[in-house]
Amino acid sequence: MGLSDALAARFDVESHGSDVRTEVIAGLTTFLAMSYIIVVNPTILSNAIQIEGYSQGEVIQMIAIATVLSSAVATLVMAFYANRPFGLAPGLGLNAFFAFTVVLGLGIRWQTALAAVFVEGVLFMLLTAVGAREYVIRLFPEPVKRSVGAGIGLFLLFIGFQELQLVVNDDATLVALGNVFANPWAILGVLGLVLTFVLWARNVTGAIIVGVLTTALAGWALTLGGVFARGTVTPESLPSAQYDITPLAGAFVEGLSGIDPLTFVLVVFTFFFVDFFDTAGTLIGVSQFGDFLDDDGDLPDMDRPLMADAVGTTFGAVLGTSTVTTYIESSTGVEEGGRTGLTALVVALLFLASLAAIPVVAAIPAYASFIALIVVGVMMLQGLVEVDWTDPAWAVSAGLTVTVMPFAYSIADGLAAGIVSYPLIKVAIGEADDVALGQYVIAALLAAYYVLSTAGYIL
Repeated sequence: MGLSDALAARFDVESHGSDVRTEVIAGLTTFLAMSYIIVVNPTILSNAIQIEGYSQGEVIQMIAIATVLSSAVATLVMAFYANRPFGLAPGLGLNAFFAFTVVLGLGIRWQTALAAVFVEGVLFMLLTAVGAREYVIRLFPEPVKRSVGAGIGLFLLFIGFQELQLVVNDDATLVALGNVFANPWAILGVLGLVLTFVLWARNVTGAIIVGVLTTALAGWALTLGGVFARGTVTPESLPSAQYDITPLAGAFVEGLSGIDPLTFVLVVFTFFFVDFFDTAGTLIGVSQFGDFLDDDGDLPDMDRPLMADAVGTTFGAVLGTSTVTTYIESSTGVEEGGRTGLTALVVALLFLASLAAIPVVAAIPAYASFIALIVVGVMMLQGLVEVDWTDPAWAVSAGLTVTVMPFAYSIADGLAAGIVSYPLIKVAIGEADDVALGQYVIAALLAAYYVLSTAGYIL
């Protein structure tokens, strides 16, 4: 039996209506679509993770390695255990929550934040093993399931606009359009964004990574050509190749010591809360695009892909990166015909091969990296077409899910708004019997949590 036949048999390719060649092409397509995270994740997390004795460029390379390895491990679990064509990596939105909310916003040490991610990853493995996660996810109101992807998309759009300096702070209106064409950083970001959207619209494989790299090369060309001084649109200096990640790997252990137990529990709970609903929402969103959901909007055998992200999250925290989740870009591989874990296996192997390019990551300016957030954000808005906007309960629940995320700068807050509002509107329109008891319980618990947290009683 040849390698091709062995792979086909191992992943049961034929019974899923596919073949080895199609699965390999689908895996390559998915990797090219999501490989931008190798650049973007270190850019985001390096805002929060600072290691004494190492430059930001060296830290970026360490995080890039942690990103690659955690992505590969999680995707291998997806391939061999779940047999689904989904790629996994540290999640956009979740890494922003780690850096901007927990570390920079709440003032929690990044080591402690990693420890919290590790603990909640272990908890997720246990809850997934007994089926508890799947049970709770199945209780999500359907309008929340259908709209959560779009909400995450708007959140990423808002972050991307800010980082490209297209949207800036304003005392009167909170945000306003920046002085885009007086700012070289923003100009290059806009031009790179236009290029990436054009490539994406023309169905060019790997449009996002091509756009990111082309924009970065343009910035370097203008710098080396003397148009801009070094440090204006390119990094001030470049570090040497950094493959030693020991200063980062295992740092979560330090985060477990010298902390107030109550504070740590609250941080773990916050991560747990955000990760639980965000991961569930992203997985459902990916399955939605891949047409893997059943008639009730649920993913059959959901516990298996959930275990893949739980293992990836735990392993990633050990290495030094934020929560790992299923990627919406997996839908590009599905569109190419990927139907089994063989697609995921190809993605994992390509992640491992990308380790050779780690030194390049530190040379990519942040404005080039954040193009990815805007493009992905727009892609994720497609889920809104599945919302029944004529139904009051759907309209309110989905509408709040989508809008609260960017306005509150929190994925979890948007999900909570949708979950709490659904039974309220159902009761108001005389359809209380359509709401499951578990949905009432979750809504009540979330409502109590937000009353206490916004009153200042808990974190």
